Amino acid sequence: GKEVTPGQLMERLGFKPEQLMTPIADLSGGQKRRMQLLLILLNEPNVLIMDEPGNDLDTDMLAVMEDLLDTWPGTLIVVSHDRYLLERVTDQQFALIDGKIRHLPGGVDEYLKIMEDYERANMQESKADFEASSRAVAGDSSDADSAEKSNQKYEAKLSGKAYYDATRRVSAIERKLEKLEEEKNEIEQKMASHDPSDFVGLQELNEKLQANQSE
Repeated sequence: GKEVTPGQLMERLGFKPEQLMTPIADLSGGQKRRMQLLLILLNEPNVLIMDEPGNDLDTDMLAVMEDLLDTWPGTLIVVSHDRYLLERVTDQQFALIDGKIRHLPGGVDEYLKIMEDYERANMQESKADFEASSRAVAGDSSDADSAEKSNQKYEAKLSGKAYYDATRRVSAIERKLEKLEEEKNEIEQKMASHDPSDFVGLQELNEKLQANQSE
C-alpha cells in the first residue's frame, strides 16, 4: 500500500499539528485510543489483535480506522460486536457458540440465523414445559404457583438475536455516556486553566459545556 509518514498518519487519525506537543496524560479517552492505534501501526507488526477497537471513537474516526485496517497487509484478528466493522476489515468470521469456536462461511448473517434458530428452539421448549406443567397442575392450587413461575420464565426468556441486539444497544449507550463524561472533564479543565480575561474564549468553552450536558 501507499506509505505515509507518522505526521500524515496522525492527521488521518484526527490529531492536529498543534497537538503534537500535548502530553498523553492530557488526551481524552478517544484520543488515547487513537494514539495507541497509531503507535501499533508504526511498529508494523505481522499480526494485529484488537478487542473492540471502535470503543471511544466517533463515526468519522471509526471510518478512518476502518480504512486503515482494511488496507493492513498483515494478519488481523478483531473481536467486536460491530458487524459492519467485522465485514469491512476481515475476510473470515468466527463465533463462540456453546463454548466452541465456529467458523461462519456466511459471515455475520449466518451467526444471526443460528441465534434465531436457538431462540426459536428455546421458546418452543419453554412453551412445551409450561403447557406440560399447566396440565399437571390442573385443579391443584398448591401447584398453581409453579405453573405461574414457568409461564414467567417463558415470557422473560431472551436469547439469540434479541439478546445480541439489546446487548449492543446497551454497550453503545454506555460508550456514548463515557465519551460525554470525558469531553465534559476535558472542557472543565480547559476552563479552569483558561485566561480569565479572555471572555470570548471562555464563552466558547461554556457553550461547548452546555452542548455536552444537553446530549
